[in-house]
Amino acid sequence: MAEITAAMVKQLREATGLGMMECKNALKEAQGDANKAEELLRIKSGAKAGKVAGRIAAEGAVRVHVGADRKLGALVEVNCETDFVAKDPNFVAFVEAVAAAAATGKHADVAALMGADAGQGETLEARRQALVMKLGENISVRRFVQVAARGVLAYYLHGSKIGVLIDFEGGDEQLGRDLSMHIAASNPQCVLPEQVAAAVIAREREIYSAQAKESGKPEAIVAKMVDGRIAKFLAEVALVGQPFVKNPDQTVAQLLAGSKAKVHAFHRYMVGEGIERKKEDFAAEVMAQVGSA
Repeated sequence: MAEITAAMVKQLREATGLGMMECKNALKEAQGDANKAEELLRIKSGAKAGKVAGRIAAEGAVRVHVGADRKLGALVEVNCETDFVAKDPNFVAFVEAVAAAAATGKHADVAALMGADAGQGETLEARRQALVMKLGENISVRRFVQVAARGVLAYYLHGSKIGVLIDFEGGDEQLGRDLSMHIAASNPQCVLPEQVAAAVIAREREIYSAQAKESGKPEAIVAKMVDGRIAKFLAEVALVGQPFVKNPDQTVAQLLAGSKAKVHAFHRYMVGEGIERKKEDFAAEVMAQVGSA
């Protein structure tokens, strides 16, 4: 068997980004063949990815990538298990690579996106599996959206936890950033009140009607009370009806009118939203250990 030198281990580490002992052992198993050792590590990293795939990954990061002409861009969410890994430079670089790939080409879904080229002759999926091997956590690309703007794109990132991508026209780049920041803070559900689903309005009307009837007021008064509450609800969930975060005396509709601007669409991601996180009951764990002892 060929001698396993420090230079060989160093070269394999640079190629794979994995630990020294993992690379050394792979070289031994491959009898000094660097290409075979790299292949073995990729196989093992894939196996490890499978083992951790069932673990809850509710941390991570969102990232935006927008082209120079501000016409095509993407918003992505990539998850991991801990905030510590979410801040790791290797994880951050992977998220940026996913966002860049999502903003170019046509990808029907996440599986198709993961087949995209990540550079150096590997796919995003191969890079993800190698990252799982290196960091020891479940890492997954949860979702992405690619936007071809009718106007131009603007975005805002609140750290790495909330990201907004907006398609608007009129105004300037600062207006786009202000609108994105507002969406990040206020979380509207749509641009216009008429875009709220009829089923949602019907449910709210049913709830408000039941509440108003308990007041004992006449039917005509109850109907007006319900209409008023529906109008308030629509203003709260639609972007244009919300008070602008930087000037609450002004609605977003008034802000847009002052700049002769219009919002076509927006997308807002928050890391881990909708993911059921595991609840740790440490007291129960301690009691169980005491009981078994």
